[in-house]
Formats: sequence, structure tokens, C-alpha cells
Amino acid sequence: AIWGAPKLFERSLPRPASAKSVQACPAAVDFDKRHYVIPCPVDLTLRFDRAQNGQLTLVDADGAQSAMRPQGMRELLTFHPVHEWRHPERPLIQFVAPYVFVSDDPCYIVQTPPYLDYFPRPRPGVQICGRFPIHIWPRPFSWAFEWYDISQPLVLKRGEPWFYVHFETENPSARVRLVETELTPELENHIKSIADVTNFMNRTFSLFAEAQRARPETLVKPKKA
Repeated sequence: AIWGAPKLFERSLPRPASAKSVQACPAAVDFDKRHYVIPCPVDLTLRFDRAQNGQLTLVDADGAQSAMRPQGMRELLTFHPVHEWRHPERPLIQFVAPYVFVSDDPCYIVQTPPYLDYFPRPRPGVQICGRFPIHIWPRPFSWAFEWYDISQPLVLKRGEPWFYVHFETENPSARVRLVETELTPELENHIKSIADVTNFMNRTFSLFAEAQRARPETLVKPKKA
């Protein structure tokens, strides 16, 4: 129930005063309308404590006033070990984000930070972005964050833009429409066959050909209203 549906990006703007306003620029309008917003599921403020030996501990900065129990945070969030970081001074955390996108036509999904939205308090690091083919590899999403300034907290607000997705198809001018699909046995089995492969091997993109060979011809079955 905490996971909000993806929504098309929209701007709340006054009526343009000029026909030459940027609101009327077709390139800008087309760019914006290709982004879907994934809303943040929780209210959470995270920070790091450093022990005398230099070891970092990730803590809920709201303590007893937090809306989230420690067990819930453990289920939602992973603090990666140092040897998995891209930089020895930039901790890496990862949230589960149980969104699965699938297509029966060739289509890549791209996950990016919410760079079209303004945040008065910027996040103290960068989101790990990604791109993969959802017609072959419809895996559950995650949200990974590389923490640059560990002196600053990471403040997440429920309902605020968490990240964006947009889509790349064989026809660059085509618009992608999202529909909720049924979790058929065929789709469920295909997702399960690829969901945990990163626990067993690296370079999972090398499995795309095998995944494409094994996928059923049709995976998308829109839910009836």
C-alpha cells in the first residue's frame, strides 16, 4: 500500500504571458512528457554515525519519533559493504522498489534522478542510474544512492518525486503508455528466472540472449477495469 503508481511528469505553472514562453516550446514539452515519476514511499531521515575506529553506522535520524520501525528499515534498505562502493569515501545504500516494467515490443527503460523537480534541500549525493531492456529483462527495481557528503542527512518525504523512468523504443517519436498488467503464471515465472541472478554471477547482461530465447511470446496482459 505504500508504493504509489507511476505518474506522468507534470509542471504546475501559471498561464504563459507570451506565445514565445518556454511552456510553449515543443521540444521542452515533448521532453517533459516522456518522464514518469515514481513517488517516494516513506518519510525517512538517514544519517551516518562514525565510531572511533572510523566505522560508519547508518541510523534513522528521527529516532523514537520516526514513522518507521527498525525492522521495516531493515526490510526496505541495504547498506552495502565497503568493497562494493565505487569510491572508498562514498557509502552506497540501496532501497527495494518493487516496480516491474515489462513490454512485448523491444523497449529499454532508463532510471534517473528527479532532475526536472526542484528540491530546496538537495540530496547529499547522487542516485545510481540504470538502463536495461524490459522486453527481455523485466526485473524488480531498486533505488541506489551514493552518499558524497556524509556530514549531511538524506531526507526523504513520502509522495515527493523519488526517481524518474523513461523509455526508449525502436521508433524514437513513439510515446509509451503504461498499463497495469496481470501477474500471469508466465510473467511470474519469467521474473523469477532472472530476479536473483546477481547473487550468483557478474555481467548479467551476458544472459540477455538466453532470457530472450526463454521468454514466452506474450507477457503483457492488461488488467480489466
